Amino acid sequence: MQSVMRQQAFAALFKSVTHGSYRPFSATCRPERKKVMFPGALNSEYTHNLKFVSNVQSIPTYQVMDTDGKVLDAANEPQMTREEAREIYQNMLTLNAMDQILYEAQRQGRISFYMTSFGEEALLGTAAALDPKDMVFGQYREAGVLLQRGFTLTQFMNQCYSNELDLGKGRQMPIHYGSRELHFQTISSPLATQIPQAAGAAYAMRREGSKLCTICYFGEGAASEGDFHAGLNMAATLGCPVIYYCRNNGYAISTPAIEQYRGDGIASRGVGYGIDTIRVDGNDIWAIYAATKAARKIAVEQNKPVLIEAMTYRVSHHSTSDDSSAYRPKKEVEDWSKRDNPIARMRSWLENKGWWAKGEDAEITKSAKAEVLAAFAAAEKLKRPAFRYMFEDVYDQIPPSLEREKAEIDELVKKYPDYYRVNEFARS
Repeated sequence: MQSVMRQQAFAALFKSVTHGSYRPFSATCRPERKKVMFPGALNSEYTHNLKFVSNVQSIPTYQVMDTDGKVLDAANEPQMTREEAREIYQNMLTLNAMDQILYEAQRQGRISFYMTSFGEEALLGTAAALDPKDMVFGQYREAGVLLQRGFTLTQFMNQCYSNELDLGKGRQMPIHYGSRELHFQTISSPLATQIPQAAGAAYAMRREGSKLCTICYFGEGAASEGDFHAGLNMAATLGCPVIYYCRNNGYAISTPAIEQYRGDGIASRGVGYGIDTIRVDGNDIWAIYAATKAARKIAVEQNKPVLIEAMTYRVSHHSTSDDSSAYRPKKEVEDWSKRDNPIARMRSWLENKGWWAKGEDAEITKSAKAEVLAAFAAAEKLKRPAFRYMFEDVYDQIPPSLEREKAEIDELVKKYPDYYRVNEFARS
């Protein structure tokens, strides 16, 4: 069909030329054009000035309340009930208590690894703004999102201990949480792999007409990976309802932000990919909540990706494998903790509204620590997952090659039970 149309067009052109009605463009008849017409230029105009663009106006940072918990514009006052706001704050305190205990547990050699969320607890605001069925793709500092969705302290402890009740069946290192029930994809160690995955899952949601979206968390360091660029471009060109949430906490492990990029943070990259973008105060839980809520509306109603860059500060070491004093002064960390603490800011907001009494913090923290320690002690006593889980959940049906390997391991375990410490493992 297209070849026939091309032949007809050529015939018409030939007729116009032979009959004298065709005139090629000339300097006198060519219309003046201001807009660039090349297919790769979407919204560009011609200019006569030879000028290289090195920067654009810096993207502002959206804020709802100041460091004293005072809402700066009454129009931005969060529409949240007393019970809802108190629940969020209690979860922030619980997360903080859990981080303290599990960090010390790793230092005692009781678990192998841990990462805390100190200084970044305001991330819970994203969870409060989402639909419970929206799919979460985390990086590794999103325990607060799971906690807000209902993941229990017992489930956290079982995963960190990789015991027989661990939902991941002992296959992941600590803090690599996952929950099908809570629509939280299992965290994986390779950096930034979740970014294109979130775009693909969002595209599937769009095709299903589910009116849901995905949210994908990552740090500014992960934005240096190739998967970041592939994922954002895929989401933009395919129209995927995904929220990309970049936690810019100033350090990619030991590399400070100043050594990671020269542009206007990560937000400017979203603009470059044609994505609706906002930068927010990452220590202001209500700015995060409002931005995520608005981003979700755009993603679901318009089938478009949105990028949120949350500016915050990582108070903790990157992980228990890191000593941040080797690359930043301790005074810097102490000053940040005093200057702008997301928990203190949220508490001030609650107190300003008369929704929190000054003595409640100690009571809630004491109760949270007791619950964490009880779950911790119970998880520590449980056995490790059965050996058979090493061979399951990869293939629909276990292939003969793996069946042979499984049989070989069963024989070895029977022959050398003490060496393999079989009493420490659950029975198949």
